[in-house]
Amino acid sequence: MTTTASAGLKAASLTAVLVGCGSLLGFGRDLLLATTFGADSATDAFLVAWMIPETAAPLLIEGAMAFLLVPLFSRAVEQGGDVRYLVAATLPHMVVALLCLTVLTAAGAPWLVALLTPGIADPELAVRCMRLTSVTVLMFGLAGYLSAALRAQHAFGPPAAITMAYNLGIIACLWTFQEVGVSAAAVGVALGAMGMVLIQAPAFVKRCGRPRRPARRMLLPLGAFVPIAAFTLERQGQVLVERFVGSSLPEGSISHLNYAQKIAQVPMILSLIVATVTFPHLVRAITAGDGAAVWRRLTDDVVVAAAIVLAATAVLVVCAPDIVRVLLQHGAFTDADAEATAQIMRVYSLGLLGQAVVGVVCRVFFCGTRPAWYPALAMAAGLAATIALAIPPWGVAGIAAANAAGITLSAAILLAGLRGPAIGLPPRAIAGPAVRLVLAAVLAAAAGWGTRSLLAGLPSAAVLALTAAVTAAAFYAVAALTGTEEITRMIRMRGRA
Repeated sequence: MTTTASAGLKAASLTAVLVGCGSLLGFGRDLLLATTFGADSATDAFLVAWMIPETAAPLLIEGAMAFLLVPLFSRAVEQGGDVRYLVAATLPHMVVALLCLTVLTAAGAPWLVALLTPGIADPELAVRCMRLTSVTVLMFGLAGYLSAALRAQHAFGPPAAITMAYNLGIIACLWTFQEVGVSAAAVGVALGAMGMVLIQAPAFVKRCGRPRRPARRMLLPLGAFVPIAAFTLERQGQVLVERFVGSSLPEGSISHLNYAQKIAQVPMILSLIVATVTFPHLVRAITAGDGAAVWRRLTDDVVVAAAIVLAATAVLVVCAPDIVRVLLQHGAFTDADAEATAQIMRVYSLGLLGQAVVGVVCRVFFCGTRPAWYPALAMAAGLAATIALAIPPWGVAGIAAANAAGITLSAAILLAGLRGPAIGLPPRAIAGPAVRLVLAAVLAAAAGWGTRSLLAGLPSAAVLALTAAVTAAAFYAVAALTGTEEITRMIRMRGRA
């Protein structure tokens, strides 16, 4: 194994461990929130306020900020430039802009609550929580900036640890200040966001040093940022649609949607770890004009992500009731809450493949130096489909189905865009493995259903562990039997990444 391959494997493994720990803490956070406060008008109010960090995170950490800054820092490193000049030229302006947005968000909280969730039962509590969570606009922006700079220099540990810091802050406040009500969670969000910056600051200072004033004025390529931001906000718009429509449904509907989404998205997040590590390499391949290397990297990442999320989809569809009972059905979280959440999770999980494909494929459109509007147009089509399908009479399951349909449409449009002259990805490069993996997911789900029916009467934890193991094993067995050479090639190429 070469030094490059060893470094890539080490980075992916470290990132996987840290992100996995962050996800486990996220489970703990949601479990503590559910068992302490259940699913009612108060949790709905907090989740309305949580839309601020939920929107800021993809825009300022993993989404637009990364798509803008990772290529910028990567090109500076590749060309042998001093990144301290780049930091001095860009960071102060970004901080001022983020401060202004933070103040505007806090001041405009009453109008935002009324606009986003007009039917919310406790708007005053939602406003108080939103003002507390507005600090995430500044903190997430700084965290995203530090993450981009570190990843471009192949430092993946501190950026991967930010989710741990964030969730630890929320859990600590929920545990310590739960007597003040759900506002404790909002305070935790603010403190957790600060932790995301602090955990990266030492590594950033070590790697970049003190900023140096550049000899000539340098500006962020805001022309490239606009389409990236539009894409990211449209993608997050699906959550806004959920909260808007859910606010007119029975009390607790927003909470049920949130719990189901948070659990179902964990495999999607894990599926994008490799893509996160390979992003700087993708930037360099595109910058060098090596089309063959670009689509090889892209197909590898898509197949890896698809294999993870489709195996997880099979498990989620079969085991949703058991997952919810084991993780959430404690304390104030009732049987009715568990049933509603499980139903939503099953439907929502059908869109995980689309979520993963969008997360992997969109990167290639944002690596160039010219703005790319195609991903924003693809997401606009998906968002329009979500809005059209998410109607109150269909209830929370209908909202989840609309979300899945919208993101799947966006994924299909993005894949179609890869056939253009800029990339020239052959359709068969992804279509063949995708069909095999979907078949494996269907057969694995069938095996899981059979196993679960045989285990009826056992404790939920035992049913979940055994059924999930059988379902996952069946998935990978079928995938190997239907495409051994493709899976073997994928693993070998990943080892050489």
